Amino acid sequence: MKKTKQILAIIGVVLLVALYVSTLVFALIGSDFATNCLKASIYATVVVPVLIWAYTMYTAYLRIITL
Repeated sequence: MKKTKQILAIIGVVLLVALYVSTLVFALIGSDFATNCLKASIYATVVVPVLIWAYTMYTAYLRIITL
């Protein structure tokens, strides 16, 4: 279980770093496609951490209930 948590945490960190880098790259490019990708990247930068937080809170809640 601990190994699984570590792997998922590393995947989450890599995903967030990729989102931050893509946001920076899309902000520096001036095309219309890059503007749309920038909006999507900013949205995902906010939503993905919230979903990760909600998932961890939900699993903690389920763990407490099953005890």
